[in-house]
Amino acid sequence: MIQRYGRRTFLAGASSALALGFRPARAASVEIEYWQYFFKERVEAMDELIRRFQSENPGVTVKQTTFPYVQYRTKIAAAVPAGVGPDIMQLYYGWLREYRKARLLQPLPAELFPVERIDRSFFPIVQQMRADNAYYAIPTAVRSLGLFTNRRLLREAGLAAPPLTLDGFVEEALRIAKHDAGGNLTLAGTTIGLPSQDSHWWREVLVRQFGGTPYSADYRKVTYGDEHGAAALRWYSDLERTHRVAQAGFMSETAAAFRAGRAGLHVDGSFLVGSLQQAANLEWDVAELPTHNGIRANYSSYWVNALTAGVSGAKRDAALKFLAFITSDEAMALWLEKTGELPAKPSVALAPAILANPAHAALAKGLAYAFATDFVDEDAQREVFIAMLDRVLIQGQDPLASVSEAAAAEQRIIDAYYAMSRVRRPWRSLPGAPNTGVCKPANVVLPPRA
Repeated sequence: MIQRYGRRTFLAGASSALALGFRPARAASVEIEYWQYFFKERVEAMDELIRRFQSENPGVTVKQTTFPYVQYRTKIAAAVPAGVGPDIMQLYYGWLREYRKARLLQPLPAELFPVERIDRSFFPIVQQMRADNAYYAIPTAVRSLGLFTNRRLLREAGLAAPPLTLDGFVEEALRIAKHDAGGNLTLAGTTIGLPSQDSHWWREVLVRQFGGTPYSADYRKVTYGDEHGAAALRWYSDLERTHRVAQAGFMSETAAAFRAGRAGLHVDGSFLVGSLQQAANLEWDVAELPTHNGIRANYSSYWVNALTAGVSGAKRDAALKFLAFITSDEAMALWLEKTGELPAKPSVALAPAILANPAHAALAKGLAYAFATDFVDEDAQREVFIAMLDRVLIQGQDPLASVSEAAAAEQRIIDAYYAMSRVRRPWRSLPGAPNTGVCKPANVVLPPRA
């Protein structure tokens, strides 16, 4: 069962804010605005956090505004520079470099958000949000990848447990998959393609399991364009090309296929737990990712809460207090309950009450050996994976040639970023910003990461 947290633990959370230097809000009324993209479980979790925060701070009103994911970055890019946007906003961790360069954010004050305390208290991957000896954003939750399984389909295929290795993964997918008389896939052994978390699974997990590394230690050099990267791409693409247990575009979206009971195995992020908990007729489990050659690896990501550049005065004070509240231990526990996303602090994520839940335990274990890609342009780098996979699945290109081409393309993206790293760019160069003729807008709108 999921651990429940009541009003009493949230009252205790007020002491966490006081420990950071905050004091109860005065009676003077102030309204602040919080933005995130729309994802049902996340919005409901934030609604509850706002309700609890306002009950403890009667002088502060928090307005939550949401947008469809495909509009979210455009709205931010237009509103924040004009001074009509949010006081606090959520952003994907891979966007931080671009948002800092566009000067849309202000650093969190060290006297209220001490660098040393955050370094010590949060998972180490959160340190990517630190620059110039200050934090620019803090998460409530972090994600890892897990292997989601349909218990009914495994049972019907005579399988007793999820696969522990990549070889076992293929064997189980072969036993689950079904085709019609024309050879068309009707029941997927597993899922493949995007939208999904597979770009991260391939980059940070499969490449390592086949003996390679995706990047140099400082993430400035792409290193997967070799035989190891090719072996990882061949294994992944062979799920469709050779084994015929998966098909890119099957039921339009990989998670939708799994939720509909039309796929037996599915790699996804811990955020999927929140929606699966509401799927009444789906028997599901989640396990750690399969190993290969004795190698375990995982990918971790997170969304962060940041203070926008223009907020000041009483609004800034209230926004900082709210930011501390939604990143407290108690807020993390509620976020886990509502969304399935893991608390951003090991002391909370690895608590016995949380590890008692098998799904949460499997996903939390993955954080111990997870990598968080240090993106310079997450959207563009993700497009490289899409093009690489398309060349193999659609054009029939050899995996080594495709992975070499992908590595060269991604290296150009990284080199271009660092070549411009000392040049202040106008806000309109942000992905999703309106096209005013000053620069080229983003050429693709990606589906939600959830």
